[in-house]
Amino acid sequence: MFPAPLRLVLFVALAAATACAPGSETGASSAPEAPAEAGYLTPPVILAATAGAAGVALSGQASPGARVRLATPAGEERVVAADREGRWELTLPPAQAARIYGLSMTLGARQVQSQGYLLVTPAGRAAMLRAGAGAVRLDRPGGYGIGAFDFDRGGGAVISGWAPARAVVLVRLDGDQAAEGRADDAGRFEVPLPPIGGGVHRLQVYGDGFQDEARVQTAAAAPLAGGPLRSQLSDSGLRADWMTPGGGVQSTVLID
Repeated sequence: MFPAPLRLVLFVALAAATACAPGSETGASSAPEAPAEAGYLTPPVILAATAGAAGVALSGQASPGARVRLATPAGEERVVAADREGRWELTLPPAQAARIYGLSMTLGARQVQSQGYLLVTPAGRAAMLRAGAGAVRLDRPGGYGIGAFDFDRGGGAVISGWAPARAVVLVRLDGDQAAEGRADDAGRFEVPLPPIGGGVHRLQVYGDGFQDEARVQTAAAAPLAGGPLRSQLSDSGLRADWMTPGGGVQSTVLID
């Protein structure tokens, strides 16, 4: 079973990609940088992702005046300045393959990296990948239901998605009652499941006034030989096999 959610650090490739590199900014704002203050800096976050003709528009929150940076392990980067309220926006151009990004911000001489990695698919789906926990979908197709399914080679699995705020969420696995959770105040839920074997499985979530289901293939991921991310389309949606901070491989299916 997955370990309890923990505070993440970026793996070496992404950490190197998100390090500050003078003169390498793309689309950076000319807004003046705010002075760094003593004390803990809250990591930047992505709040929403919207697909359009120009690409995937991201919006988020950081420290006011901070430089917010998204970078791939290969060094592709986008940089923007947060405004006086800490809000920031940028658009990732369309691409033919799924991409993974590290998110960081710089305030004065201090740099803070975000928890998790941003996954963006060619169809404009987007999620924050989290080791040992469920993915957080940033795009929302609409309504209540399953957003993502995460699993690893050891059989650990987590289902996540949306339900009415504070609603009880019941989960069936292959027709049998398997787990129960509760949505938070924003309507997001994340429910760990009992150990799950390889093969095709039927997932069902339901509660007062909502229900949804999906079929997922949980064949163990092969080793990642070509980089920290491998993606492929499945009947349920895009499957991403990705490298965790500890060097393992976790699989995330973004449910269409």
